[in-house]
Amino acid sequence: QVQLVESGGGSVQAGGSLRLSCAASGSIFSVDNMGWYRQAPGTQRELVAGIMWDGSTNYADSVKGRFTISRDNAEHTVYLQMDSLKPDDTAVYYCNAAVQMYARDSHLYNYWGLGTQVTVSS
Repeated sequence: QVQLVESGGGSVQAGGSLRLSCAASGSIFSVDNMGWYRQAPGTQRELVAGIMWDGSTNYADSVKGRFTISRDNAEHTVYLQMDSLKPDDTAVYYCNAAVQMYARDSHLYNYWGLGTQVTVSS
């Protein structure tokens, strides 16, 4: 089994910054793509940012230029630096990872963290 543990959420005023971290642990041979999603009350979960093994990234239009995703492959950890936060960024943020668990099995298993709350006040 694989566990994803997020940290770094909290409350901040508009214009402030937060840094989220997510560490994967357990039966891991390698981790392919990792990403951050968010879900506000009454809305669907949406992709915020994703990062591939090779470091290539993609962002939702709403966070481009404000958020930066990065990863540490050796530690199976992904980060999300969030700057210039807005009240619309308020949501539960979830970490996601596609994990190859065994060397002999190339299948990627999809895992989610439990989420961390980010609240931005105006």
